[in-house]
Amino acid sequence: MSLQNKVAIVTGASSGIGQATAEVLAEGGAKVVLADIDMKNGEATAENIRKHGGTARFVAADISRQDDANRISEEALAAFGGVNILVNNAAAFVLKGFAATVEDWQRSLGVNVIGTAMVTAPAVEAMKKTGGAIVMLGSISAFCAQPDFFVYSATKAALVQMTRNMAMDLGPAGIRVNAVCPGTILTAASMNHITKIGSTVEEFNRMEGAKTFLGRIGQPREVAHAIRFLVSDEASYITGATLMVDGGYAAM
Repeated sequence: MSLQNKVAIVTGASSGIGQATAEVLAEGGAKVVLADIDMKNGEATAENIRKHGGTARFVAADISRQDDANRISEEALAAFGGVNILVNNAAAFVLKGFAATVEDWQRSLGVNVIGTAMVTAPAVEAMKKTGGAIVMLGSISAFCAQPDFFVYSATKAALVQMTRNMAMDLGPAGIRVNAVCPGTILTAASMNHITKIGSTVEEFNRMEGAKTFLGRIGQPREVAHAIRFLVSDEASYITGATLMVDGGYAAM
């Protein structure tokens, strides 16, 4: 699954699934533009990719701000001359139900839904010249009810439907759009949640792993490899699809 001569944008690339995806795409030969609000870890990730022979550029950006969202594609065009791949991974993790405030809703929608749309629009304009592939990061939360969780779940469900609509709109331009829906993955956000509930990684893995067929939680690179497949030429006839990467959670 070579990605040689491809230019990829990955949002939310400073940690977790986004970081792993940027690294995996670079390993496949793509030139990667990493975008995130976390400058320290973003720059470090880009430098690590370069250290291992890859090509990477970090862009500090808050995708809920339109100027920042536009600037990501502008930087990709200026640095590498095009955009072939977009991975919409950036997310605000507002894990609340009825306790959510208006500000919580605005933050969650502003990043997860509106911000994703604003990043995608300029990237699409660049992709129309050559075709391309977009992957949206959904979640099992788009399909499975979870207690006191519906703010995050609503935004992820929106992304799954946006995937279908965008696939329809962009198919004639040779741009494929698919969604990857991870289950419970051991990321920085998961670690924050583990700390918040007063648990340990081992206890969390045992508790959440029991909800899957494989008996464990996932790792970021396991999601990243699924994304790499969907953006590769090997997935050339796949669009408008949703791939569950959840150890069987949603099938239970």
